[in-house]
Amino acid sequence: MSDVAFQDAMLDNYCYGCGPANPHGLHIKSYWDGDESVCEFMPSPHHSAGPKQYLNGGIIATLLDCHCICTAVANAYRSEGREVGVPPEIWYVTGALNISYLKPTPIDKPVTLRARIVEEKPKKTVLQCSLMSEGTECARSEVVAIRVASEWKN
Repeated sequence: MSDVAFQDAMLDNYCYGCGPANPHGLHIKSYWDGDESVCEFMPSPHHSAGPKQYLNGGIIATLLDCHCICTAVANAYRSEGREVGVPPEIWYVTGALNISYLKPTPIDKPVTLRARIVEEKPKKTVLQCSLMSEGTECARSEVVAIRVASEWKN
């Protein structure tokens, strides 16, 4: 498998959270680490919550969602023995996103996301993900990713 981030191999991805084609997006980068996927993200000051020292909950939700959806995409490619982005393209969308915010997330430190697949069916993948700051879990999610036809994005 490639050392290229999942997102960088997904053609014409304009998503705010994970799309390299969106000049104003978060530009997250996800990679395999064994059976888990990992993403490191450094928040910017404008990603703040009401108190400027904490990361906004909507940004946290976007990070968890996009990291999991891209992991579902990468896993489907891996299951088919193909590199991410090789036609025909594989796409997933969010069917459900459940988040538990456990602790305020400091905005001045990088966050690490770790996702793992807990259920896999032909058209549905369920993932669990943790968002951590300096080893402390600050948020946890379960994402239901639904596979859609490759023409979905057109």
